[in-house]
Amino acid sequence: MSGLRKLLAELWGLFVDDGRYAFAIVAWLLLAWLALPLMGFDGGWNALVFATGLLAILVESVLHRARR
Repeated sequence: MSGLRKLLAELWGLFVDDGRYAFAIVAWLLLAWLALPLMGFDGGWNALVFATGLLAILVESVLHRARR
């Protein structure tokens, strides 16, 4: 049983190295999906806001990792 648990943990680690980072991306996706259509921007502005949010999450994750 512990071998299976170790295998699953390694498989999870391949895709999710930082749980905070993964959670932030999922939260941003949900927030953007719900809020951006309500804001009434054109398609290009929606893409810019969405990409800026993802970039901010990436920068915060890199800075957090660098502080450790």
